[in-house]
Amino acid sequence: MKSGFVAVVGRPNVGKSTLVNAAVGTKVAITSPRPQTTRNTIRGVVHAEEAQLVLVDSPGLHKPKNALGERLNRLVYGTLAESDAALFVIDATGPIGPGDRLIAERLREAKIATVVVVNKTDAAGDDEVIAQLGDAGEWGFNAYVPVSALRNENVGPAVAELIELMPEGPAYFPPDMVTDQPEQVVIGELIREKYLARLREELPHSLTVSVEDVEERDNGTTYIGARVIVERDSQKGIVIGQRGAMLKTVGQEARTEIEALLGTPVFLDLRVKVEKDWQDKPQLLDRLGF
Repeated sequence: MKSGFVAVVGRPNVGKSTLVNAAVGTKVAITSPRPQTTRNTIRGVVHAEEAQLVLVDSPGLHKPKNALGERLNRLVYGTLAESDAALFVIDATGPIGPGDRLIAERLREAKIATVVVVNKTDAAGDDEVIAQLGDAGEWGFNAYVPVSALRNENVGPAVAELIELMPEGPAYFPPDMVTDQPEQVVIGELIREKYLARLREELPHSLTVSVEDVEERDNGTTYIGARVIVERDSQKGIVIGQRGAMLKTVGQEARTEIEALLGTPVFLDLRVKVEKDWQDKPQLLDRLGF
């Protein structure tokens, strides 16, 4: 069979995680309209006839503003070095920019087989898509595929192009496994996703979630203790909301998805903690898993 690892790369907010979810056929990565939603490498497994692709969703490459941003960029380059091919995602709704060209240059330097996906065709006109394909075609990569990850349109052909680039190899994961993310990481990301949909300005980047306890109780309920971490006292009030309304709403929405994930009733104990300037403190970044 053919098998291998594929680094999914692109600028922030081009739809990489949505594309990975569509290719895998289920949700393995959280999504939001905000840049830098993905903060860790997330592996989604595509099972095809006589083939297995491991899509490694990585943070969007960007100009870092803090120690966290620097770590995220290093994570992307490390992922490239360990992959058999790359899936380079660009946005059909805007012109190719310096960030896209920088990634293209990095891919050429790495001499890695690459499929370019022009995503968000559902939100772009035919002329925009054709222009993007023409401009990107000058990079000379292996294949170019227009897709709408949101509508799961033309994702299959992009996967087929990647399979063609894979070497002969073993199945790295069993057929019923779609991701290797630890349960606690998935739960924390689901909680963070609910906040990303509601928060404004810089606060989404100042927030992370640490799941500290997952315990199945005798009554069949799973107890989950999680801490929502922010950088300043002023942010704590926003995250909790008036009379606890924000915390309650996020908890209810996240619990619904976590119960579907675990297959048990869930008691979600959400608390908010301030860790001043955590994004610039290496020890805290280590403890939080970055």
